[in-house]
Amino acid sequence: MDLKVQGLSHRYDDLEVLRGIDLTIRQGEIVSVIGPSGCGKSTLLRLIGGLERPTEGEVLQVGEPPADSLNPLTYVFQDFALLPWRTVKGNVSLVLESKGLAQAETDARIADVLARTRLTDFADAIPKQLSGGMKQRVAIARALSVNPAVLLMDEPLSALDSQTRELLMDDLIQLWAREPFTSCYVTHNLNEAVRLGHKVVVLSRRPGVIREIVTIDTPVPKRSISDPALAEIQQSLWEMMREEAMTADMELADG
Repeated sequence: MDLKVQGLSHRYDDLEVLRGIDLTIRQGEIVSVIGPSGCGKSTLLRLIGGLERPTEGEVLQVGEPPADSLNPLTYVFQDFALLPWRTVKGNVSLVLESKGLAQAETDARIADVLARTRLTDFADAIPKQLSGGMKQRVAIARALSVNPAVLLMDEPLSALDSQTRELLMDDLIQLWAREPFTSCYVTHNLNEAVRLGHKVVVLSRRPGVIREIVTIDTPVPKRSISDPALAEIQQSLWEMMREEAMTADMELADG
């Protein structure tokens, strides 16, 4: 299933947040979204996910989701959103409990995503026993358990330290290489954007408009932190948005 964003604009009362966004996210593609603070990245993700209704425009689901998809669109948030009294297995099962599945299918889905996220040995642990990186793996496993057509990721690594962030990026790349998923990935981190994105969408200052869409041809599994081509793309993205990022930062500080 593809997602097609057409003429999307949004405002909160007199505050115009997004203007005229046209974007296609194709099946099996990770689209990274970057831009200055306050440019509407997270708002765009909420509009795509149906959490808010746009002032203008529409988001179309083109084609059919996977046959065994329980949620066409599923979120991964930066704060993990785990229930502290539930085990790893219990947190993953939470999103399956209202789906009317047979117990055998529920167990199979949980076992599959725990194996894919390397959490099988921690199925009975509770969140306070887990590192930040492992908590986010649980959140990713929970999202994957419903086999979404599109995974909406809102700065999922921003709460982690730099070493854990690198490890989780490697995990996401390996997950995609084994079973390609479709994702809109919002981030402030340019390294994440170019390591993970087939395309990088650059938004302007508020109201956010698309300044440029950069396509990265290097296959995702073959990218590395030391790749000079990726470093060059990252530098060009920063040069593109540096001035607006500085202005946005001062606006937020003055506010």
